[in-house]
Amino acid sequence: MPSLDYTADVRRESDRFSECLQAADPAAPVPSCPGWNAADLLWHLTQVQLFWARIVGERTQQPDDAGEAERPDAPYSELLDGFRRATEGLLDTLASADDAERVWTWADDQSVGFIRRRQAHEALIHRLDAELTIGQVTPLEPLLAADGVDEALHVMFGGYPAWATFTPSGGLGRVLATDTGRCWDCNLGRFSGTSPHTGKTYDEPTLEMHGALSTSEPAFLASGTAAHLDAWLWGRREAPELTGDRESTAWFGSLVAAGIQ
Repeated sequence: MPSLDYTADVRRESDRFSECLQAADPAAPVPSCPGWNAADLLWHLTQVQLFWARIVGERTQQPDDAGEAERPDAPYSELLDGFRRATEGLLDTLASADDAERVWTWADDQSVGFIRRRQAHEALIHRLDAELTIGQVTPLEPLLAADGVDEALHVMFGGYPAWATFTPSGGLGRVLATDTGRCWDCNLGRFSGTSPHTGKTYDEPTLEMHGALSTSEPAFLASGTAAHLDAWLWGRREAPELTGDRESTAWFGSLVAAGIQ
């Protein structure tokens, strides 16, 4: 699999995001983010990039050490300028850090590399939001979109804490990116248990991802281009082709429809 330059991806997708919102009416609704307008979308990605730039720049180890920036009461043009500065700050900070360096994240992976990858996909999906806002959607880069599918399946929809128990509740599933050829197998199920950190009890649907493709016939197949799959997993497009066992297909479809939390 070709390697990706996530820092370059942040640059490209952020530039396109800025270009789209430069052309948008600040009050224009964002079709893929109900309740948001263009100005809300602009500030959201600005705030996200400022936050993670600070996490990496200060090598933060605890989330309480990095507060979120407050939205300024400023004209839209100034918010656009602020976003561009936030992007430059994030890129400069990422350029000075090694992927293996330890920093706080909300995931099990506590590394700069996780943030670098996550910010590429954050910019990619919000670039799509910005394009939808102005009605000028362009293709997502296939290799980055395929990596986005991988991230969504493993990090957003899949996995469970070490203290939890996984119980299969469906058959083997397969997701196929028809243009890049990347393929992912997973078991449908639920994780349950009580967090030793908070005392909260969980019983939630999840995916148990396979490290390699199974030789077994999948109970269902979700197939489409990498861009279609990535946008669907993030709630930005309709479902791709879903075939196979009706119950397993419905289970997986409902998990995706519930959205990334």
